[in-house]
Amino acid sequence: MMRSPPPPQSQGNSNYGSPYGGQAGGGGGGGGASFVPGFGGFMNDPTAQMGYQVGKTALNAGQEMFEQNVNRYVSIPALKHYFNVSTPYVLRKLLLVLFPWRHRPWSREQRPSSSSSASPDANYYFLPPRDDINSPDMYIPVMAIVTYILLSTLLAGLRGAFHPEVMGLTATTAFVVVLLEILGLKFGTYILSISNDSQLLDLVAYSGYKFVGVIVTLVVSETLNRGQGTGGWAGWTIFTYTFSANAFFLLRSLKYVLLPDSSSTHPASGSMHTVARSQRTRRTQFLFIYSYIVQFVFMWILSRQDGNPTHAKAAAAKIVGS
Repeated sequence: MMRSPPPPQSQGNSNYGSPYGGQAGGGGGGGGASFVPGFGGFMNDPTAQMGYQVGKTALNAGQEMFEQNVNRYVSIPALKHYFNVSTPYVLRKLLLVLFPWRHRPWSREQRPSSSSSASPDANYYFLPPRDDINSPDMYIPVMAIVTYILLSTLLAGLRGAFHPEVMGLTATTAFVVVLLEILGLKFGTYILSISNDSQLLDLVAYSGYKFVGVIVTLVVSETLNRGQGTGGWAGWTIFTYTFSANAFFLLRSLKYVLLPDSSSTHPASGSMHTVARSQRTRRTQFLFIYSYIVQFVFMWILSRQDGNPTHAKAAAAKIVGS
């Protein structure tokens, strides 16, 4: 049988085949063996192995300590539920936030736990976002905040007023708004006797959907006003619509959190189903104030863009000078 001749053997002490200065053949090994540096047997040294084990143990201990400290304030398994999304869900959710007027129903879907599905007293749990469009998520709010910061910086650059400090100022404004809203929600849940952690996380997730409307306001207003910011009739028209859509979306979605239905056939685990009349009135007032007044103030602060180049440059120069 005809075979190809073996490759010619290299002559001399050429070291071009090895980045470490040795021969590419690996010191007389088989011709088909790949070059694997031995680092002088460093990894086989007992001291190196002991150092590796010590480092691995310290890393695992640090990770465990971090998880314990974080779990004091936020449940990591609970957060995973809010990031369990899919591409179809994200697209449908964005359309729902912007066009919530004819959506039905607003109630969340539930399923029994696998261990007690056959029992009449089974515990029911809410479906994750990827399986229920009415379920709140944190993926869209997080991505919307990042997009808002980058978009605001880009628009400032198009107006000729970009400085690195502009991005930091925009990010600071966004995070301060989110922090103030979370503190307000925490105070509201305390006043309204809402002690369930999952309901607080639901409120935090819903608080981030305003950035979707703010992004649409910035893009459409900047396009219609031809780079003149969000002022004028066009800016206020778009802002009024996105604010109204966001308020209507929150008003419908948060009803099950603050005003749960006591006649529910399958109460979900951890949700409250008995609300006194006085508490119901206070929660209705809180829901209205949060959905309309609070959201109007925060969305106006976030969507305010100065389209005057002179003012924008002066503001940027003032930031740099400070």
